[in-house]
Amino acid sequence: MILLLILSALLSTPRSSTVRRQFQRLHPCPVTGSTHGPCPGYVVDHLVALRCGGRDAVENMRWEPVAQAKREDREERKCGYARLISAN
Repeated sequence: MILLLILSALLSTPRSSTVRRQFQRLHPCPVTGSTHGPCPGYVVDHLVALRCGGRDAVENMRWEPVAQAKREDREERKCGYARLISAN
């Protein structure tokens, strides 16, 4: 299990706070219209998850309701585990 956690950290793609800020400036919060700060009930999510090979780029981001993001995160974990197994 520890080996899987270490491999997961090594294979993960770092997220850029700069890219996230660029996204929010171009796509204001759907609830408040704000181009900075929190967006109640929403998170910035990647269309193609980083652990599934997606890029950390504005073009690969969207606003997503928190509940939906949690459901998708569970599915995306499977993709990350599949990458770990195929890397060995």
